[in-house]
Amino acid sequence: MSVTIYHNPACSKSRKTLALIRSHGIEPVIVEYLKSPPDAETLRTLLSFLGLNAAQLARQKETAWSDAGLSTNSSDADIIAAMVMEPKLIERPIVVCGERAVLGRPPENVNELLAG
Repeated sequence: MSVTIYHNPACSKSRKTLALIRSHGIEPVIVEYLKSPPDAETLRTLLSFLGLNAAQLARQKETAWSDAGLSTNSSDADIIAAMVMEPKLIERPIVVCGERAVLGRPPENVNELLAG
């Protein structure tokens, strides 16, 4: 089973989620998304796997959210474009397994994903 985590090592939830994945005996592909931001197409794919819209994946309390003039009524395209430019707007961690994904908030969300 191939598992990928979009990870921010400075985030305690992200670290706990990574540890939880490893406790299942899985060494995931780790994407440090602040260093290697996903492009718009990847974000659209992640949103599809998560079953979320772009506003639901955005960290709306970040100053970059308001600096970009975004609101919950902004289009997915506008929010995705902002996430590409400012990846700190992307909620974390995102764990992907096949064509399914979950947010690791709380970390225990990954248990169901990893169970199949």
